[in-house]
Amino acid sequence: MTEQRLQRVRERLRLFPDFPVPGVLFRDISPLLKDPAAFKALIDLLEDHLRAAFPKIDFIAGLDSRGFLIGPSLAQRLGIGFIPIRKKGKLPGPTESVSYALEYGKAELEIQSDAVEAGQKVVIVDDLLATGGTMCAACELLKRLKAEVLECLVIIELKLLKGAEKLGAVPFYSLLQYD
Repeated sequence: MTEQRLQRVRERLRLFPDFPVPGVLFRDISPLLKDPAAFKALIDLLEDHLRAAFPKIDFIAGLDSRGFLIGPSLAQRLGIGFIPIRKKGKLPGPTESVSYALEYGKAELEIQSDAVEAGQKVVIVDDLLATGGTMCAACELLKRLKAEVLECLVIIELKLLKGAEKLGAVPFYSLLQYD
């Protein structure tokens, strides 16, 4: 059953060569989002993994922007809240921010200062892990708020870019891995 659900998810990824730059093979999740059975299979797989791995999770935190597509559905399924981690300047009220390096420059992420309380347990979700910069920045934000990051969770991992190594001691899980 699990392998059938994984296959359904895998079949709904669309490939775009040379996007966003020449030499990159972009894995698009849009067809997965359009197919209710495939999207349900995705959320089922992620829910099964988290229920088996962690007895208590307080929040799912999703990364701007594709983590917002997965995170709320997963949080609802688990009966917990969702926290958005956004690009700088998109959240109202007091925020914590962190700057991080990209292949082509710098970026900043923010979280509302009251998003979590000290000791609350959070799983961070996104669609893809490549170099790991954005995910590491999200971990830093949650650590500044004294949350416990239980795991970083993605649909797709690009193993050649070694992003998981940058996460250090933070547990990491990906449904699908590609070289």
